Amino acid sequence: MTTVLTSKLAATRRAVPRDPLARAAALVLALVVALTLAAPIVAPYDPDLPDLFNTLAFATPEHWLGGDALGRDVLSRLVWGARPTLLGPVLIIAISAVAGTALAITAAWCGGWVDTVVSRILDVLFAVPGIVFALVAVAVMGPGLTPVVIGLTVAYTPYVARVVRGAALRERALPYIAAAWVQGRPALTICLRHLLPNLRPIVIAQSVSALGYAVIDLAAISFLGLGVQPPTADWGLMVKSGLDSAMRGNAIEAVAAGAAIALVVCAVNLLGDRLEKNR
Repeated sequence: MTTVLTSKLAATRRAVPRDPLARAAALVLALVVALTLAAPIVAPYDPDLPDLFNTLAFATPEHWLGGDALGRDVLSRLVWGARPTLLGPVLIIAISAVAGTALAITAAWCGGWVDTVVSRILDVLFAVPGIVFALVAVAVMGPGLTPVVIGLTVAYTPYVARVVRGAALRERALPYIAAAWVQGRPALTICLRHLLPNLRPIVIAQSVSALGYAVIDLAAISFLGLGVQPPTADWGLMVKSGLDSAMRGNAIEAVAAGAAIALVVCAVNLLGDRLEKNR
């Protein structure tokens, strides 16, 4: 079991260096994460500090991406805006992966009516668009990052659970599970020490694939004004405010934020495809 898992992970690590696109995608994500963590050092200005002399300014040596409608430095807001833009989706996928994996293993192990109930719940959740859950959470708790994360976590749980459940059912029927059960090992021990490790590559691949969609959903909700609230820098908010600035002759903010979102989503999807092929 451990050998199979190790070989799958090793194959993925070997495949990424051989694939120029996957290597470039990993480099882009590493750079974005590094800039996000180093935002206080990298960002040249306070992202929330207005400057009337820099209002809707174009790129200059002092402000590489110019200024927004309030004169705030676009580059600084782009760097700081990566934090909520990426942190939210990572939390969504991490929590939904844990919850979805737990539900999938429970359904596959117990079978019978437990599997039927869990499967029907997952089908219902899967049929509802993620943005609907986010809107419901915002309606109950008010606008902000936390309600949106909660709503989208519920929406993304079945994306992981449905795939992992199918894999767990196949693993559940293999001889090594029966052998461990015959040896008298508790069900929880078998699931955690034997079943879960062999499902881990599938969970990781599915989570990475879903991460790009979570980035888009969260940015879209922020664009609607229901997610991260001003004056906090966020790429979705920057696209919204940048469109207003574009109507006044300067589209740098919207283009920069939109390009950043597209770049991250493309990089994540490329890595997700590579993991799917090598799981």
